[in-house]
Amino acid sequence: MQAVVRGSHEGLGVSDFFRRTKSLVGLDIGSSAVKAVELRRVSSGYRVVAMGSEPLPPDCIVDGAIIDGGVVSDVIRQLFDRNGIKTKEVVASLSGNAVIVKKIVLPLMSDDELRESIYWEAEQYIPFDIQDVNLDYQVLQADSGAESTGTMDVLLVAAKKEKIADYTGVISQAGRIPVVVDVDAFALQNVFEANYGVGRVRVVVLINAGASAININIIEAGQSLFTRDISIGGNAYTEALQRDLNLSFEDADLLKRGVPAEGASLEDADPIVQTVTGNLLLEVEKTFDFFKSTAGTERIDQLVVCGGAAGIEGFEPALATRFDLPVSHLDPFRQIELDSKKITEERRQELASTAAVAVGLALRRADDR
Repeated sequence: MQAVVRGSHEGLGVSDFFRRTKSLVGLDIGSSAVKAVELRRVSSGYRVVAMGSEPLPPDCIVDGAIIDGGVVSDVIRQLFDRNGIKTKEVVASLSGNAVIVKKIVLPLMSDDELRESIYWEAEQYIPFDIQDVNLDYQVLQADSGAESTGTMDVLLVAAKKEKIADYTGVISQAGRIPVVVDVDAFALQNVFEANYGVGRVRVVVLINAGASAININIIEAGQSLFTRDISIGGNAYTEALQRDLNLSFEDADLLKRGVPAEGASLEDADPIVQTVTGNLLLEVEKTFDFFKSTAGTERIDQLVVCGGAAGIEGFEPALATRFDLPVSHLDPFRQIELDSKKITEERRQELASTAAVAVGLALRRADDR
């Protein structure tokens, strides 16, 4: 599954949310860091040409909203310069409450009929003024067999134009050209399927636990069954440690990563970390409950996690215990080659947990559908 708001440096218009020729740089603009990955097609698949990560100062991006565009642009520029990334065309992504992803059931119709009626149909499901969003769609399944009910499943994706403009603006200000804006959840699916294949019988939950949000995409046989972005992430640990132990941001950030900090021990932090983990997993559980009540199935076979917050002590065991399911880490480089002369194994391990979205974006092409 792929979804995209496409456009160019001249401005994004309504075009294909769902589209793959020329190599692009995957640029994941997160709330705590910016990650970039450039891939090249090779005979065996893909090879990483360059990749890197640069931290963002606190509060530059809050709840997905860019607060200080000048700083974000400077960090993007530094990221490309320090990692020798020459390609200017990039694909970025959005998540959170500015993006709506919804599967709807429509009467069976032709492509032309659907194209003419999709805006009217979307107005019934999108909680924004339709003039304020970029909209796209993809037919998932058309029921046209002998026992057809005369309907088809269509995936709607809408993103606020204002949010798209904010993200493409900082990219342009950094001297790069935004050609595609994707959705975090679908970038996760791209990177998972590129490395693990399209499972025909498993229902897999992809969980990207970032600094300020958790992206969830539940997939089966190459289709997204359900997506949700939870507005809580690794920053919740930092904030709780700061508040309860009277620590600076820097010391709390160290402590949540399992590094002793001045004025507090790991033993002091443990109950606080466990409480925050419980809060995060409660939101994940609500997501699963809603999925099961709306998708017509209660089946979930496997949890696959990535993101910086997923590496916090106790998060993965708590996830496995809470849902009694196997949990594995998503390795975005499992089937993707790395140039060992440019990228050391240490650097690979360092970026593997946080680069999944960037790799998924780099797998895109400007003419994908």
